[in-house]
Parts: sequence; C-alpha cells; structure tokens
Amino acid sequence: MHPAPSVIVFTTLSGLGFGLLFWLGLGLPAVTGWVAFVMFAIAYAMAVGGLLASTFHLGHPERAMKAFSQWRSSWLSREGCCAVGALVVMGLYALGAVFLGQTWTLLGWIGALLSLLTVFTTSMIYTQLKTIPRWNMGLTPVMFLSFSLAGGALMAGQVRLAIVLLLIAALVQLAYWKQGDMALAVSGTNLGTATGLGDRGEVRAFEPPHTGTNYLLREFVHVVGRKHAAKLRVISFALAFVLPLAILLLTILANTGHHVLPFFAVLSHLAGVATSRWLFFAQAEHVVGLYYGKH
Repeated sequence: MHPAPSVIVFTTLSGLGFGLLFWLGLGLPAVTGWVAFVMFAIAYAMAVGGLLASTFHLGHPERAMKAFSQWRSSWLSREGCCAVGALVVMGLYALGAVFLGQTWTLLGWIGALLSLLTVFTTSMIYTQLKTIPRWNMGLTPVMFLSFSLAGGALMAGQVRLAIVLLLIAALVQLAYWKQGDMALAVSGTNLGTATGLGDRGEVRAFEPPHTGTNYLLREFVHVVGRKHAAKLRVISFALAFVLPLAILLLTILANTGHHVLPFFAVLSHLAGVATSRWLFFAQAEHVVGLYYGKH
C-alpha cells in the first residue's frame, strides 16, 4: 500500500493520544488543576490531531460527516462514533479535574473504555480487509492496542507499568512481522486463483496489463526492498522499544523524580511507532499487485 503521510500521522498520534486518555480516565496519574490541564491538552492534541490528519486522505473531506451514519456495517463509522463519545466523556471528566478538583471515577472509566474501543475500531478498519493478507489477521488489533496502552502509560509517567507494556508490545511487534511476512503465501492467493485458471497449471502474465501507471498502482502497490525494510525494522524496534526501555530502567536506577529522561523516552517511542506505521502500510501487499506482477 502507498504509505500516505496522513494515515501514518493518524494512526501514530491518535493511538498515543487515546492511550493517554485511557490511563487518565483510570486516574493514572490522579491529577487535578493545571497539571491535569496540560496532560489532557497533550492527549487531546494528539487524538484530535490524528483524527483530523486522516481526513486529508479522503477524496472528499467535506463528506467526512456522512461516515457517522454507517455504524451498522462500517468500522470507519464505528471508529468515528467511538472517538466522538470518548472525546466528549473525557472532556467532561477533564472539566471536573481541571476546574473543580474532582475526579469522577465512573465517568473516567466510561471514557477510558471508549478510548480503548476507538483504538480497536481503528485497527479493525485494516484487519477486515481480506484483500491485504498482512493486515487480515488477529495480531493487527493486538498490535494497535498494545502500542496504544504502552505509549499511553509512557506518556502518563507510569514508569514501571510502561516497562511491562513496552515489553509486551515489543513481542507483539516481532510476532506481527513474522506472521505478516508469510501472510500472502499462506492465504493461497496468486495469479492462478485470481484468474480462475490455476487448475490448468502455473499461470503467468504474457505481458503487463498496460504500459502506464494508474490509480491501483499508485494507491495499492508499493514495493519495498528487503534490505531497506530490514534496516527500517531495526530502527523502528530500537526507537520504539529498546531505547525507551533503557531510559526507563536508568530512571529507576537513578531514583530521580525528574521528567527529563522519560521525556526523551516518549520522543524515541513516538519516532519508532511512526517508522513502524510506515512499514505497516508500505509492506502491505494488496492482492491486486499480483495482476501487475508486483510483489
């Protein structure tokens, strides 16, 4: 798939933003006043900023509001409904924490659940696509959720909890890459099944369908070299997990209350997740690519 910047920004920022809202809704940390204002402002900036970025990939952004009406059948619509619900409920919770010094537990728990559901519905937009085997597997929502929870805990300053969740997310990422690399072959999809001629022997194209490019090639076919992808995976894994974990462990050993080191852990994790998201889209082989001999 073509790794459009808008969807990379969307999946990266919204996941972390709603992850932070999840932990704030659970009262981790239990903040009020100006501290709560700053933390909620960061969470909303990332969550809303990510959602707004996603509209730039639409052919007609002005029609985005129509997506809310298809919640019975569309994961995109369900995502929109959950996102609005989470932002409204957590907004009310934030008003109590910032201006009244009150933490309404039940409201926070509802907002936390809606925040997590938003991340899940986002992941299902991609998981449901059978035409992209690398996405069409159970590890896709697990990866989205584990990244959101780990990144949210990291941003919420829950150091020990973040260490555990980052380790889990790292294992999920490795498992996703391993299973994803085999997904297209395991699906059994090839030019023979696409044309219905597979029972007559090996099928191969006599010549390309056409000499120029088209919409399908621009949007659904993006070939990444194995060496290039391998290097990006190492960079992504190091930035998203290894370096943040090292920083958090150093913070515990140093027994310091300063937030400078965790801040750099957040920046590193953010860069690593963004790289992982680029690979998530760039390495996703749409089966239409088989028709054009692209794999």
